Parts: sequence; C-alpha cells; structure tokens
Amino acid sequence: MQNFRNYYELLELSSDASFEQVKQSYRRLARLYHPDLNPGNKEAEERFKLLNEAYEILSDGDHRRQYDSFNAREWADFNNFIDQLLNRHGNGGQSAAAKSPKRPPPRRTASRRPGDAEANLSVPLERAFSGGPERIRLEDGRALEVNMPAGMTTGQRIRLKGQGTSGGALYLNITVEPHPYYTVQGLDVVCRLPLTPSEAVLGGPLTVPTLDGPVQMTLPECVQPGQRFRLAGKGYVNKTGERGDEIVEVAIAIPPSLDPDQKALYQNLRAIETFDPRSDFFR
Repeated sequence: MQNFRNYYELLELSSDASFEQVKQSYRRLARLYHPDLNPGNKEAEERFKLLNEAYEILSDGDHRRQYDSFNAREWADFNNFIDQLLNRHGNGGQSAAAKSPKRPPPRRTASRRPGDAEANLSVPLERAFSGGPERIRLEDGRALEVNMPAGMTTGQRIRLKGQGTSGGALYLNITVEPHPYYTVQGLDVVCRLPLTPSEAVLGGPLTVPTLDGPVQMTLPECVQPGQRFRLAGKGYVNKTGERGDEIVEVAIAIPPSLDPDQKALYQNLRAIETFDPRSDFFR
C-alpha cells in the first residue's frame, strides 16, 4: 500500500480527538505553514496542502469514519482511496466537487422548473473573495467552467442560466471554507496576528497578510494581547463593490525553546525589569 498518510499525526492529535480539537489544531498549524507567511518555502507549502487535506477528512463525520476504517488490502494506493472519498475522479483534486457532505442540503423553491439542476460548491475564502473562473463537476458527470462573482458568502445561491439539464438553470449553493487565520464578520475580516514578545514590546514595521496580499503596517510600542488595529479598505467585498476593513488582533506567541544566548538575554531582562503584572494580586 502506497502513500498512506496519518492525518492524526499530521494534525498532532490522538485518534479520539474531538471535532473542536481537530479545528483548533488545524488552525494553529495552518498559521505556521501558510504560504503567505513562508514565501518560497516549498516544504511549508506542501505541509500546508497536507494539513488542508487532513482537515477536510477529519472534520467531516462520514469522511472520518471511512478513513478510520481504511483497509489497506482493498486499496493498493492510498491516493486512490482519498480521491474517491473526496470525489476527485479525473480532475487531480483541483476542481470543486459537487457532493453532499459538509454542504448545505439542496433547497427546493417554487422557481424550480423541469430541467433545472442544483449543486453544492465549497470554495476557499480567498477564492470566494476574488471570484473568477471555477471548474465544477456535477453529479451527472458533467464538468463546467463557470465565472463566479466576487464576494461569495456561505448560504448564497447562484443561478447559472442554461447550465442545468435540457436548457434549464443550474443553482449553486455556496459554502465558504473555514480559514486558518481569517474570520469574516459582515464586511470586516478579523486576522489574529501572532507576535513575538520583542515585537509586541518594541513595535515597529511589520508585514501583515490581507486578502489582497501582504501589506506593511507599523505597530506602536507595548501592544497588548487582544489589542486591535484597523486596516481600512482591506476587508471583504459585497456584490455592489462595497468593501470592509481588516481588523488585526494581536496575539503573543512564545518561542517553543531558547538557545543559550537567547536564554541569557531573557535572564538579563528579568534582572532589570520593574514591570509586575501581578502587583494587584496580593494587596
């Protein structure tokens, strides 16, 4: 059996992890390996792709049950098993498959006529934001190349004239996939930005990811965990072209380990610092 991937190990989880633990671990690791934060790093890019695949399997109840019961004797190549599980036949996993798990159920309306068809489409946040050409494989085996609008949102229903059967319309039910470090709130996009202790204390210029690509911002000294900064006009967009802001929320990231020189610097800092965050505890 070739190419087997242990998705639990990839996400640093035990096999009995809850769905919430799967989501939290995915978000933490995806932030570390996201291509925007590791430009030119092919190893990080490949790890990010595997993390997304692991999350797609383990965050879906049906997919996870089938993965947990995987039988190597029935599958010579693990990739073939995953392709079938995710309905990726014949498209190398690049097209958005119209399948039922994790998607909203088809909605029946009075406007449906004979010849109309309905499908579910799940898209990454960046793709939902920008729109553009999208390849869709339908349950009847047809593959369509369609031009999707910018600013798609979960629950949106898009009508494609003449793309159903016998000249009817095709209705697409949109689901925007969770993002590792963006959260959309109306037209605003919240980005939780990890800083090192020295970055938080000293401030200064910093590269921040946005839906338009990396931008530079300047932080003041002594920013606090949870403190927010606004990047005007860098948020989400609606169908009329109105644009929200990006809200950068500060988080403090502690290094997992220190070399001797770094440890010595922190020890020197501790010896001279006067700030006591627990000064009110024992009054």
